Amino acid sequence: MTARVPDSKQSMTPFLLLCLIGFAAFFSSYLRIPVMPLFAATMGAGPAEVGSINGAFMVTAGLLSIPAGLVADRIGRTAPIIVGIAATALSSFLVTRCHHPAEMATAYVLFGAGLAAFAPGMLSLVADVVPSDKIGRAYGWYTTAIYIAMTLGPASGGYLAEKIGLRQVFLVSALLLTLVAVMALFLLPTGPPRHRNGLQAALTASRELLHHRQLLACLLATLGSCIGFGVFLTFIPLYVKELGHGPAEAGLIFAAQAITNVVGRVPIGSLSDHVERRHLTSVGLVTLALALLSMGQSENPYLLMASAVLMGIGMALTFTAIGALIAELIPAVQRGMAMGMYNSCIYLGMMTGATAMGFVLKRVGYPVGFAAAGGVVLLTMLLFTWLMGRRAAPVDQLHLN
Repeated sequence: MTARVPDSKQSMTPFLLLCLIGFAAFFSSYLRIPVMPLFAATMGAGPAEVGSINGAFMVTAGLLSIPAGLVADRIGRTAPIIVGIAATALSSFLVTRCHHPAEMATAYVLFGAGLAAFAPGMLSLVADVVPSDKIGRAYGWYTTAIYIAMTLGPASGGYLAEKIGLRQVFLVSALLLTLVAVMALFLLPTGPPRHRNGLQAALTASRELLHHRQLLACLLATLGSCIGFGVFLTFIPLYVKELGHGPAEAGLIFAAQAITNVVGRVPIGSLSDHVERRHLTSVGLVTLALALLSMGQSENPYLLMASAVLMGIGMALTFTAIGALIAELIPAVQRGMAMGMYNSCIYLGMMTGATAMGFVLKRVGYPVGFAAAGGVVLLTMLLFTWLMGRRAAPVDQLHLN
């Protein structure tokens, strides 16, 4: 059962419900973020095992986002979203029954699968229910809601862990996610009509996206920026420690990036409704590259915080514009697949930044390593500009009728 969407030009209710569901789902899921390493350690897990658990989540989310997006185009957004929330709830419950790190890794595979089913459908549905001239503002508000949830969730999870225990936090997460799934069952708005022909027709139409140069430009920009962001998230604490500073300074650097990123989303989203989104994306990528370069050259915590603010601006510019740009470029009947590709690039890019670039930093040191990550982002910007500058092959609803 789903709520019928009223005319989106007359009512913002469907969009507000999506923001509420997105916030609740990410808040409930991210309660576990600071608790997982500590809980895994009680089972004897070391850094390698904790990394494997997170790796299982990221790889699964990255690989399954594309087929999940195809399913959302084929059968509608509602079922994948609800199943995805239910899968994340089940994964949290299964963690409460784990007694070995390998069991947690298995549960986190389900967590990745659930998020892969949930995220593309929600991103597509946001574009489905708002007028085309307000897509940028809508993505600004929606991503602000989920980023706030990603910030409050871990903070609440850490507090709950002290009050009720590590294992119990996962149980709370499971219960809250179950409630969110029920809420989504009754409140999710419907999207556009789905493919009427067989699965082969849907696959053929989706393969056309691989020849859409402007979509490929957006995906490359997403991948490159997430490689840089993955380097920041993974190695800033170690870099700060090498400079002789403590965890408090690292926390302030993370907070500077997160707050700037969140605060910038809504105004940048509104701006993207009036300015060429490709230009905003290019500016965002250059800003992100400069932030990574300046981080590697900064030794003072305040300079590192300033670089983190610059990174937050770059992230807000890049991701708000890209999300709206994909929604603008791709027809609604193929939007789920496109958003699945986008979501896949996010997780695989962050994983690449944390792993492949980790080997680079180990060999050349943090200043050169951060500069190399900035170089990757800058190269991505050049490729993005080149691909966007050429006329894209039309991706009309071929093979769909």
